[in-house]
Amino acid sequence: MKKILEIKKKIANDWFKTLQKKMIDQFQLIESEASKKNKKKIKYFIKREWKKSIKKEGGGTSYLLSGGKIFDKIGINQSTVSGKFKKVFRSKILGAEKNGKYWASGISVVAHMRNPKIPALHFNTRFIVTSKAWFGGGMDATPSYNDKKEKNFIHERLRAVCKLNNKNYNKYKKWCDKYFYLPHRKEPRGIGGIFFDYETKDWEKNFKFVQDLGNEFTYLTKQIIINKKKLKWTERDKDQQSYKRGRYVEFNLLYDRGTKFGLNSGGSVESILMSLPPLAKWK
Repeated sequence: MKKILEIKKKIANDWFKTLQKKMIDQFQLIESEASKKNKKKIKYFIKREWKKSIKKEGGGTSYLLSGGKIFDKIGINQSTVSGKFKKVFRSKILGAEKNGKYWASGISVVAHMRNPKIPALHFNTRFIVTSKAWFGGGMDATPSYNDKKEKNFIHERLRAVCKLNNKNYNKYKKWCDKYFYLPHRKEPRGIGGIFFDYETKDWEKNFKFVQDLGNEFTYLTKQIIINKKKLKWTERDKDQQSYKRGRYVEFNLLYDRGTKFGLNSGGSVESILMSLPPLAKWK
C-alpha cells in the first residue's frame, strides 16, 4: 500500500512540473509576440528556486514575469514539500490531527493583466497526503468590468470539464462562490469559477480531472487574452482595476487557505505572496 502511494505521489508531482512548463512556454509566447508587434522590449519569466530550512523537506520553483505588454504580473509556482504541521494548525488539515505529518505537491498560478479589460485569473491544483490522501484546487476569474459573454464562456467551459469527468459542476461552483467571498465587504471577489477539495475516492479519475482542469485553464487564459488584448483602455479604467486589486489583496491576506497553508508549512514567503498584484488602491 505504501509503495502504491509513493508511485501516486511521483506521478502527481511529475504532472505539476509538466503543467508548469507548458504554461510558462505558452504565456511567454503570448507575451513575446505582443511585445514584438508593439516594438517593445520583451519581458521574460525569471526563475527562482527555493528550499525549506530543512532541505530534505523539499521546496519549489517559482517563475515570475513582471511589467509586460500583456501581463502586469504573472507567477507560476510549483512546489513539493513535506514535514510536520504545528499543533495549532493540525486540526485545520484533513488527516493531520494526530501527528501533523504531511506531504504536498501542487501548482499555483495568478495572472494580473496590464489591460484592465482583461480579468485577473487564478488557478491551483494540489495532491496532499497526511493520514489521508486527496486532490483539491480550482480556478476563478476577477474582472474589473462586467462582461456577461465572457462570464458565460468561462463557466460553460468549466461545466464541460466537470461533465466530462462526472464531477458536480453546480456543487463546485457554489463552493467557489462561497469561498471567494469577502464577508467584511459583503461582496464576491470576482465572477467565480469552480473550487473543490478533499477528493479522496478513485485516485485515477480524480487525477484525470486535475489534469483536464490544468489544460483547460491554459486554454481559457489564452482565449481570453486573444479576445481582449486589442481593446482600448484609459487611465480611469486602470484606476478602477487598481481598486478591484485592493479587494484581491484583502482576500488573499485575510482568507486564502493556500496562503495560510504555505506559511504554516514553511514555504517561501516570496512565492506565497506572488499572488498579490504589483499595484493596488483603496478609497
